[in-house]
Amino acid sequence: MDTPHPEPSAEVYPGDVKPGTHRIVVVGGGAGGLELVTRLGDLLGCRGRAHVTLIEKARTHFWKPHLHEIAAGSADLHEHATSYLAQARWHGFRYRLGAMEGLDRERRLVHVAPAVDEDGRRITPPYTRGYDTLVIAVGSQTHDFGTPGVAEHAIALETPEQAQRFQRRLVDACIRAHVQAAPLQPHQLQVAIIGAGATGVELAAELRKATRTLVSYGLERIDPERDIRLHLIEAGPRILPALPERVAAAAHRLLQGLGVQVHTGARVTAVRERAIEFADGSSIPAELVVWAAGVKAPPFLKDLAGLETNRLNQLVVTPTLQTTRDEHIFAIGDCAAAPWLGHEGRTVPPRAQAAHQQASHLIRQLQRRLRGQPLQPWRYRDFGSLVSLGEYSTVGNLMGGLVGGNLWVEGLFARTMYLSLYKMHELALHGLWKTALGSTSRLLTRRTEPRVKLH
Repeated sequence: MDTPHPEPSAEVYPGDVKPGTHRIVVVGGGAGGLELVTRLGDLLGCRGRAHVTLIEKARTHFWKPHLHEIAAGSADLHEHATSYLAQARWHGFRYRLGAMEGLDRERRLVHVAPAVDEDGRRITPPYTRGYDTLVIAVGSQTHDFGTPGVAEHAIALETPEQAQRFQRRLVDACIRAHVQAAPLQPHQLQVAIIGAGATGVELAAELRKATRTLVSYGLERIDPERDIRLHLIEAGPRILPALPERVAAAAHRLLQGLGVQVHTGARVTAVRERAIEFADGSSIPAELVVWAAGVKAPPFLKDLAGLETNRLNQLVVTPTLQTTRDEHIFAIGDCAAAPWLGHEGRTVPPRAQAAHQQASHLIRQLQRRLRGQPLQPWRYRDFGSLVSLGEYSTVGNLMGGLVGGNLWVEGLFARTMYLSLYKMHELALHGLWKTALGSTSRLLTRRTEPRVKLH
């Protein structure tokens, strides 16, 4: 039986901060948050100039834009995951397990919920963590818009665990169909992806290749061209609504050429156990459903200690990335509504490149803050958009100073640019030599393993 812990009246780790040391606390270890604490740890933590802490509910970090590869089984989570404990040890910051659940702005305390294991046993008690500078980088989650049945019958790709769950169900569905004596039911081996943003489009293309590779490993009773159906569903008039129309049109043609059934102008009203229902009364049978439509910030941010938020629960920040009602609190990434300077009334879109730029900017600005210097505003630089359709193609546009204008790209060059985005993230976390060695190791390992994960 789990022994209850008393509610703490002070910090659980009071002895690891020297008196008088500036305390920087970053909540959230996603792309922006982990890059930020890694560099701050190197520059400030290792040199005793500040005490840097990361609060994160997960044990390992995985680059979210690649979750669709885990879901399709074309990438191994363990080859790409970064341990927060190890990263903290190597880069001079502290990692504390737990999820932020509240904030005391007057006393400058972050309230952290207790962490529990898979059996429900408590790992850490609820605790508080004091700060002088707080950076909230908790990312976003899918927005189901209150659609009935989403929570019960659909899988979101927000975490590696969810992506692995989908991949296991996909393999199980194929094995089940292979061994059963009865004919396939209408819903069997049908996958519905709701939301045709970048995640949905990239997942559809990745699944097309992965399912055919999976069937080739002895599941010869399944004809992938006849039996496996992939449906990509978008409520708007076109796929990739946030990207330029030329990018969307090219991706649409490629998906149709791959046999993916693309449904636009199709508003989902309910997700049932084995079917998707639409506003016009029609339906599509489906055994597996992925919900990738819409994003919003975590609900705990709404009205968090009186901080200003928008309708998507994002914290509203100034051009210096400070929250509008508290100069000691910053927000970056998808959970922040940052003004897009030069674009009146618009906020920066939730993209990985934005989080990377914000983290790089804050690294310099927090050093200025420690020196008592005024902070400089952050300006978003849109370098364009790239969408990967697996081994089939990559399409997109490159913009700004990177190419001196707006350049349409496709094929191998676009694929190279797409892969470079992840390499930039790895470089920010691990440096040149570790990134190079890790890439070489993964390349060699892939030659001795199945092309798709089978378990």
